[in-house]
Amino acid sequence: MLSRVFYMTETNLYPASLRVREAFHWTAQFYPGFQMSYAEELARRCELDTRKRVKELSTGYASIFKAILALASGAPILLLDEPVLGLDASHRELLYREILALYNEELKLILISTHLIDEIADILEEVIIIDRGRLILHRPVEELLESAHSVFGEASRVDQYIQGKNCLSEERLQNFKTAIVLGGAVDRALAKSLDLEIGRPELQKLFIALTSS
Repeated sequence: MLSRVFYMTETNLYPASLRVREAFHWTAQFYPGFQMSYAEELARRCELDTRKRVKELSTGYASIFKAILALASGAPILLLDEPVLGLDASHRELLYREILALYNEELKLILISTHLIDEIADILEEVIIIDRGRLILHRPVEELLESAHSVFGEASRVDQYIQGKNCLSEERLQNFKTAIVLGGAVDRALAKSLDLEIGRPELQKLFIALTSS
């Protein structure tokens, strides 16, 4: 079972004196499905010097190193804890594309723990929100987003619209306000009569609203 699960930890637990290419070799001993050529190709594309020792890697390249081991492991279950820690925008985008490509190629369960919610929202199928150790929500992303809507306009009119509705959050800027409503149908007729704009909230906004005290 251990060879079927790969856990990419936020903390770097690999021997400091180990070289990257040696880590590739040893990972293959524990994961029979390890794809060495894929690992070497990802290292080349990410400009990761496989001759370097683990202790010589920066925070960003340590994340790249661990992500390559996870993606190339061949394990059907991947647990990725803050996989883009310390990465610049281009490397984060590359890693997201690789995760999605890997998922589309073969059946895998990929569980990603991250605080960069908006960045990763487009590749998620389901979202699990945990607040102080308590499970707040576990739903398909599309279902969650479709169950909520935002309303924007003059503050007093927004207040009229949200009266009696499950309002998760309100943000005010001078005389204008944005509110997020969860559940219930969008009352477009009322919104139009009050000259309000109806929109779809971002996943991160929903996360903040659901976990905010």
